[in-house]
Amino acid sequence: MKFFSRRPWYADGLAFECVRCGGCCAGPGEGYVWVTDEEIGRIAEFLGMSEEDFTGRHVRRVGGRRSLREEPSSKDCVFLEREDGSLSGCRIYSVRPMQCRTWPYWPKNLRNPDYWALAQARCPGINRGPMHDLAEIQEKRDRTDP
Repeated sequence: MKFFSRRPWYADGLAFECVRCGGCCAGPGEGYVWVTDEEIGRIAEFLGMSEEDFTGRHVRRVGGRRSLREEPSSKDCVFLEREDGSLSGCRIYSVRPMQCRTWPYWPKNLRNPDYWALAQARCPGINRGPMHDLAEIQEKRDRTDP
C-alpha cells in the first residue's frame, strides 16, 4: 500500500521581508507575546536591566505562562516604538522573542492561502522580498507557539 503525503500549498516557498512597520505588534486587540526564561535574560541584558527588574516592569503572568506587557491604552507591545504618532519599529528587534522571529510562519497563517491573505492584510512584508523555502518555513512554523 502506498501512502501519499500532501504537499503543503506553500511548498514552492513564500516571500516575506520584515519592513519593521510594527503592524504585528500593535493593538487594538489584546494579544500575547510569550517569553521564556532564556528570552527574558537576553532582553534584560540587551536593555541593561536585571532579569528581576525587567520581569517586574515588562512581563505579565497569563495562566502558567509569561507574556510581554502591552501599553494599556493602545494594546501595543511595550517595545513597539512610535515616532510622531506613527509606528517606527521594535526597540528590541535584535533580541526579540521566538514568537516574533517566526512571524508570519505561524500555523494559523499557513493553514491555507486565505489565512495567508488575511495575515497579509495587516502585514505589508508578506509576499514581498526574498523567497523562503519550504524547509525554513516549516522550521519556523514548528518553533512557534502563539
